Amino acid sequence: MKCVLVGSRFFGATVLEALRKEGIAEFTRIVVPAADDRLAIAGRAAGLDVHVMANPKIVPGEAIPEGTDLILAAHTHARVSNEALARSRLGGVGYHPSLLPRHRGIAAVEWTILEGDAVAGGSVYHLADGWDAGAIAAQDWCFVAKGETARELWERALAPMGLALLGQVVRHASVHGEVPAHTQDQRFATRAPMIRRSVVLTEDAPLTTTSLIVTVMGPDRPGIVSLLSDRAQRFGASWAASRLANLAGEFAGMVHFEVPRENADALASALKALESSGLRLVIAKSDGTEAPAGLRGVDLELVGEDRLGIVSKLTRILAESGISIEHIHTEIAGGKGSGKQTFKVAAHLLVPKAISSDALRGRLEGLANEMMLDIALGERPAV
Repeated sequence: MKCVLVGSRFFGATVLEALRKEGIAEFTRIVVPAADDRLAIAGRAAGLDVHVMANPKIVPGEAIPEGTDLILAAHTHARVSNEALARSRLGGVGYHPSLLPRHRGIAAVEWTILEGDAVAGGSVYHLADGWDAGAIAAQDWCFVAKGETARELWERALAPMGLALLGQVVRHASVHGEVPAHTQDQRFATRAPMIRRSVVLTEDAPLTTTSLIVTVMGPDRPGIVSLLSDRAQRFGASWAASRLANLAGEFAGMVHFEVPRENADALASALKALESSGLRLVIAKSDGTEAPAGLRGVDLELVGEDRLGIVSKLTRILAESGISIEHIHTEIAGGKGSGKQTFKVAAHLLVPKAISSDALRGRLEGLANEMMLDIALGERPAV
């Protein structure tokens, strides 16, 4: 069987390796969205012809060599054009990680989890006009484990299932000269559109507040936090962040207040007055400074389900872009009831002015979509 593989990333490379090793497919060309994609690298390493799409959203007719028997789509978001399908004797099939017609769309695995499905599955379907609407060539199913994430479901069951189903269809086509086709039942069709990640860039007005960083220590007793918050409220200050703890019977903590500039000195005096109650306070004040020449300050907030590699990938993206981290705080929350933990990052970045807001948004959206995170950005002068 002379096949063309259209795909990307780990799954595309895995399909290529497995079908070549089994010897059921002769790949005449690999079609990829980018030259540095993992599938492109694997294809070149195998000595295969690699075609990089000019438009990563569509596979044109000229991408498919004459004499192709079957087009295989494995982890691709590109539409295989009618002209491309016409160049293949048996057309094309692709793997979709759902029990089609349920969850048609780009985020099938995520919607399987969001909808609370107890059963998931995979489908090899004929590439045709419509949103994953072609006839079914092969299907299989699996249970969804309690508390399982979309990534865990994909890695545990749906990716191996897709590999097996594609191999099954290629073997059938090789022996029988045709691909099975069973029309989807439209009554059960649902959609699984992309889950948009929040990346917002805003230009703030000049700062009108002063930051007070207050370090507090003293014998632990009820009401210390109330004393601090009462004085902050009295002078119109917001409680921006804090780290408070009881350490061996001693209260110790650090609080960041944002207070109107005209009230900063008065709040500092009111807080220092608490020393008469046995507390010890150190107060640092900052009105903010401009970012160094050629840079601008950007606040970053990142929230998502905890998983390995978030900080590593984030810092790599920032370093490769010439972005400095002025300060960063990470936190893991939850996990007791559902077993799922939320990972949070708050950082202030110094970004070269040559990097536009759109470019920065694009780089971080790639991370957000890959690791299923929510990212928010807000620009302000560096502190």
